[in-house]
Amino acid sequence: MPQITYREAIRHALAEELTRDPNVVVMGEEVAQFNGAYKVTDGLLATFGPTRIVDTPISEAGFIGLGVGASMLGIRPVMELMFWSFYSVAFDQILNNAANVRYMSGGQINCPIVIRGPANGGTNVGATHSHTPENVLANHPGVKVVVPATAYDAKGLLKSAIRDNDPVFFLENTILYGDKGEVPEAEYVIPLGKADVKRVGTDLTIVTYGRCVIHSLKAAEVLEKDHGISVEVVDLRTIRPLDFDTVLASVKKTNRVLIVEEQKPFASVGTQLAYMIQREAFDDLDGPIHRLATIDAPAIYSPPVETEQLPNPGRVIKAVLAAMA
Repeated sequence: MPQITYREAIRHALAEELTRDPNVVVMGEEVAQFNGAYKVTDGLLATFGPTRIVDTPISEAGFIGLGVGASMLGIRPVMELMFWSFYSVAFDQILNNAANVRYMSGGQINCPIVIRGPANGGTNVGATHSHTPENVLANHPGVKVVVPATAYDAKGLLKSAIRDNDPVFFLENTILYGDKGEVPEAEYVIPLGKADVKRVGTDLTIVTYGRCVIHSLKAAEVLEKDHGISVEVVDLRTIRPLDFDTVLASVKKTNRVLIVEEQKPFASVGTQLAYMIQREAFDDLDGPIHRLATIDAPAIYSPPVETEQLPNPGRVIKAVLAAMA
C-alpha cells in the first residue's frame, strides 16, 4: 500500500470528489493561484480550472457567507480557512445560518458545506492563530465536527464530509501535514461518527483525537516497554456525531481512563466525555477519570514553553502513571 502525506491525502480526497461531482467547488484564500497556504490544493487549479477552484478576498465573513448561500442552492462548497482561529469572524454565517437552516426551513433546505483548515497550537504563531474550537462548534446541533489524526483517516473522512448534506467542520493540523501513512489507491470512505481503536490494550484507555492520537501512541509504546502497562488508544475521529459506544466498551474493558486533548481544560470536549463516562460507566471504573489538556493560558509564543504547554508524549506518560497509581 503506498504511503502519502496527510497533506496529499486531503488533496487526493478533494480531487476525487471534484471529479465525481460537478457541484463540488473549492474556495478560500490563496487556494487557486498560490496552491493553498499549506499547498494542500497544489495543482487543483490546473486540473479543474478557475470556476471550480476559486480564490477569495481576505474576508472570512464574506466568503463563508458565499459558501453557505451556494450550498443552500445545491452546490457543495469546500471552504478553506487559513486558520480555524478566524472562524470567529464568520461566527454568524457558520453557527447561526449554516447550523440552523435545515431546522428553520422544516427540512426543506440543506446546507452541504465543508469548512476545513488547521486548528492547532505548537507552531509558534501566537495566541490569535492557535485556537482549537471543536468544543464551540460541536455545541451547536445541526453540524458535524471531524478531527482526523492520520493520512488514511483524513482522506476517508473528508470524502464522507463532502458527500454529507449537513455542515461539516473539518479540523486539520499543520504539524501533521507532512506526516506519512498508508493510504489505499482504491476509493474508500470512512463514515462520520465512527471511532477507531488505534491500539488495543488491557490496563487503561486513552480517549483522544487529532494530533494527540500520535502523542498517545508514542507514549503507549514507552509505557508497555518500560512500565509493563498495556494502554488502549481510542481515536474519536469525529467529535459530533460522537461514537460513545466504542469509548464505553473500551472503558468497561480496561476500567481506567485518561482523556487527552489539545483543548484548554475548561468546558472542553474532554469535559463532556468525562461526564458521559462517569454517568454510564461509574461502577466499572477502578479509579477516577483523569484528563490531560493544554495548560490553561493563551498560546505561549516561546517555542520550548509552548511545547510543554500542549500535550506531548512525556506529559501523556506522566498522566498514565498517575492514573495507574
